[in-house]
Amino acid sequence: MSQISVTRRSTALSLPNILTYARLLAVPAVAACLFWPHEFAMRWLALGIYALAAVTDYLDGYLARAWSQQSAIGRMLDPIADKVLVSATLLMLAASGDIRSWSLWAAIIILSREILVSGLREFLAGLRVSVPVSTVAKWKTAAQLLALGFLIVGPAGDAVLPWASRIGIVLLWAAALLTLYTGWDYMRAGVRHLIEADRKNG
Repeated sequence: MSQISVTRRSTALSLPNILTYARLLAVPAVAACLFWPHEFAMRWLALGIYALAAVTDYLDGYLARAWSQQSAIGRMLDPIADKVLVSATLLMLAASGDIRSWSLWAAIIILSREILVSGLREFLAGLRVSVPVSTVAKWKTAAQLLALGFLIVGPAGDAVLPWASRIGIVLLWAAALLTLYTGWDYMRAGVRHLIEADRKNG
């Protein structure tokens, strides 16, 4: 076996990447638990899996930088894992009725922004342009993670912490408003680089 293939395998199986793989595997696990939204035990199990997945979101990037184990597969899969986890959870919460009525618009805003940013990042990557994560985007992510956590536990959480579900809805709207702001920032950056690229090609 060549040294190159050994290096590639060791990079693919580094701890930061394993944590990213685990976050992807958490997606069907959380979704499966939410198929029984009226079972409080399944709600708490879904919250536990979701919380562990959220922790890996921080750890994989931190360890990759601290141990100099950043890799192409990690950079590709990390944002994908985040977006799939958020999107699948929002869909399951909408299906269970935890997100309903006007609050569905908050979920639509968040999902639309994820698609928009993915497209813009792919376009900007082709131009070799990177868009740094802003402080507001970090606040959005924190509000989003907390909102989904409260909504996942739902009525089971209400029995322990009154208004847990309503706290989740308030945080979901906060995340949606921050999403609009950060989405506009990404859109401005994308359009600016698009215009510059057209000028160069013209």
